[in-house]
Amino acid sequence: MTAPTASATDATATTAAVEALGATAAGTPAGAPGSAAGTPAGTPGSAAGTPGSAAGVPGRAVVEPLGSRFQHLLAATTSSNLADGVLQVGVPLLALTLTRSPLEIAAASAAATLPWLLLSLPVGVAVDRFDRVRLLAGATALRVATLVGATAAAVTGVLSMPVLLALLLVLGVAEVVADSSSGALVPSVTPRSRLNAANSRLLGAQQLANAFLGGPAAGLLLGLGTGWLFGVPAGLCALTLLAVVRGLWGRVAPPVPSSAGADGTGLREGLEFVLRHRVVRPLLLTSTAMNFASSAYFAVFVLWVVGPGSAVGLPAPLFGVLTAILAVGALLGAVVTERLVRRFDEARLIGAALLVQAVLLVLPVVLPTVPALVVMGFFIGFANMVGNVVSRSLRQRLIPDRLLGRVGGASTLLAYGAMPLGALTGGAVGGAFGLPAVFVGAAAVSTAMVVWTLLSVNRVTIEQAEREAADR
Repeated sequence: MTAPTASATDATATTAAVEALGATAAGTPAGAPGSAAGTPAGTPGSAAGTPGSAAGVPGRAVVEPLGSRFQHLLAATTSSNLADGVLQVGVPLLALTLTRSPLEIAAASAAATLPWLLLSLPVGVAVDRFDRVRLLAGATALRVATLVGATAAAVTGVLSMPVLLALLLVLGVAEVVADSSSGALVPSVTPRSRLNAANSRLLGAQQLANAFLGGPAAGLLLGLGTGWLFGVPAGLCALTLLAVVRGLWGRVAPPVPSSAGADGTGLREGLEFVLRHRVVRPLLLTSTAMNFASSAYFAVFVLWVVGPGSAVGLPAPLFGVLTAILAVGALLGAVVTERLVRRFDEARLIGAALLVQAVLLVLPVVLPTVPALVVMGFFIGFANMVGNVVSRSLRQRLIPDRLLGRVGGASTLLAYGAMPLGALTGGAVGGAFGLPAVFVGAAAVSTAMVVWTLLSVNRVTIEQAEREAADR
């Protein structure tokens, strides 16, 4: 089962990047990749100047089409996340055949997420300075090459734990660039009036491909042979590259050239915006703490669940089915989010989504059974999707487009950078004090941060932030 992690951009609770060993991101940090400040009026994909009612039909709202560029971005997201889903479930199962050490298992998760800690800021500046489509294409090409190399290592029998860790590091680097670039492209290919719809489709596709399809497929592929575990994702990433080149290359205006980051001011500007913002700051700090806790939790979760010596005793081929349960909840969340937004204010929805995810982390400790895991997966998936859609759309209204890459880099540095540290902490604590100590501690940290968020972000603070954004 993969962990919905809190994203700085999407921000809610437990998304992190494409991580092996369960700590993945179902979201993206506040202002981070995947978030998009609104598109400037008159730019491609902006809704400026679009009439609010159909000509000659007063009161009937015009529904702008999402367009072919968005459809290609959606296709690329789907195929990429299908590859991610296979790896997120398959790599921890593969690691179990190489070691049973909690620390070594956690090291695989840390290797996949360490690039977020090291590269988020410079990559964020690059996203604001260079062509985002070309960055996405280059990172995807690197993923294809790395996965082809992993397939060769598996087929020739030279795949070991050190080799696996090196491969995950390279894949992590490619992911930082790809996720940052694709997230920043959303407002450029989407009408502003359809941001909620676009985000729901993107996040729904991510969950469908990642957890519902990719996770269950991982066990089957691993049963066919380790080479299939890497070969199929290599082919899927090649399809991603094809969608990017055919549908986006030359069809999206690059960011306005600037000297951001040349003297370090770009990095500081992104950090200062995040840490001073009345809404982004508390959501980011909460997502950072929850990503740390979630990464610790899910880095060793497979040891608690899989195998005859585990607390649950789940057969390895069924481990991927748990991700499908999470995906079912997430897809339902994607369907109903727009209705929920019409009935409840955003702050309450985000707070409720965070609280559900935090509290449910203790369930497998209290009830180490398959039914309890099913309940946990479904409701965490639902809550994470609702929270991510709402918070992502909120940030897309609050963060200036000119700061998108830098704010994203600063946000992911904190929110995703906490993940490798959390994973290693989970492995160390689990080895020293037992796995229940990891799970209960993660739930306690998450719950405390949720309470702080509920006290810090409300309708008034959001309205004030929106007025400030309009004045910029």
